[in-house]
Amino acid sequence: MKKSTTMLLSSVLTAGVLLAACGDGDNNENTTPVNDGNENAGNAAEENDADENAGNEGEEDGGNEAAGEGGEGFSSKMVTDVGGVDDRSFNESAWAGLTEFGEDFPEADVDYIQSGDAADYLPNLQQLAREGTDLSFAIGFLMADDVRTVAEQNPDQNFAIVDEVVTDDDGNPLDNLASITFAEHEGSFLVGVIAAMHTETDEVGFIGGVESPLIKKFENGFKAGVSYVDSDIEIAVQYAQDFNDASTGQNIADTMYSNGADIIYHAAGGTGNGLFTEAIDRNQSGETVWAIGVDQDQALTEGGWDEGNVILSSMVKRVDQAVYTVSEDTMNGNFPGGETLEFGLEDDGVGIAETQDNVSDDAIEAVEEYEQMITDGEIEVPQTDEEYEEFMDSL
Repeated sequence: MKKSTTMLLSSVLTAGVLLAACGDGDNNENTTPVNDGNENAGNAAEENDADENAGNEGEEDGGNEAAGEGGEGFSSKMVTDVGGVDDRSFNESAWAGLTEFGEDFPEADVDYIQSGDAADYLPNLQQLAREGTDLSFAIGFLMADDVRTVAEQNPDQNFAIVDEVVTDDDGNPLDNLASITFAEHEGSFLVGVIAAMHTETDEVGFIGGVESPLIKKFENGFKAGVSYVDSDIEIAVQYAQDFNDASTGQNIADTMYSNGADIIYHAAGGTGNGLFTEAIDRNQSGETVWAIGVDQDQALTEGGWDEGNVILSSMVKRVDQAVYTVSEDTMNGNFPGGETLEFGLEDDGVGIAETQDNVSDDAIEAVEEYEQMITDGEIEVPQTDEEYEEFMDSL
């Protein structure tokens, strides 16, 4: 797939960085205090920033003036989707990136506003605009309409959205809005390969959050990876139509495991946490089933039980790295306004998790081989249902 814009990653965050920003929130002592999850109105630090930055020259010209040493005078903040900042997945990864950015540039102001439901997206983004935030991130494709509205209302401020390409009504890019995307289908292909090489029942599953073109990339990439290894493996697919409903995720996993799947991959945010619960319950009862995580190396925070971890692997999507990079570039006067940035396999934007204790050496070797074939263009990983059908016809 051709990229709208190719972007070299200027910062590579380690797994230790991710761990420092995850968990119970006790490791953020070097950053601006975060919201407690019960407030959408921001905190005192944000209010002070609004006053301090009100006359910032960078705001007057779209944020292209470089900040002072250590990030002085620069603010980068985000609005979570309904999964919340501690979803152990997508939002948490984004916050990990901002947290690390704040640690590396201690004079910069980083923070987040948590959204309780979809109705919070617009007012939360408007709040960051009123405060004069230099760079405001909308975390998730569900905020596409709202971030476009706020960006058009505030042409002298910078915005970025993760997981969607946003344009004006005529299809033209907005100069003050950057679109950050990922090649999720490529990373999902690789965990599909792992699933195919580990299944004992020749049946695997996929749980999606809200059915959409974005989550279809995860689904079709995963199915393609499974089928490339063995086209006879059966693949169950079901969508929860929710990114924050762990009980529904557990019920879907229960059905899939009961019907014969022994490995399930999720791209469902907080809903996917129910998959891990079901996998743990079944392993504790003497079954052997596996789960595959998403966005972060989820084995670092989820899936543990007395005899190990039920997470076979995770498809890592470096939202943290992308948020960090765009923040740093913007701080240095290089905001990628009007551009679509895609982070894929070739620049380590997606891949498999570093935790590989449960993955066989043969599977790791296969992943490395197929990763090279994808980056060399020998394998064209499908994104849509139609492309997947064409992919299957070519096998």
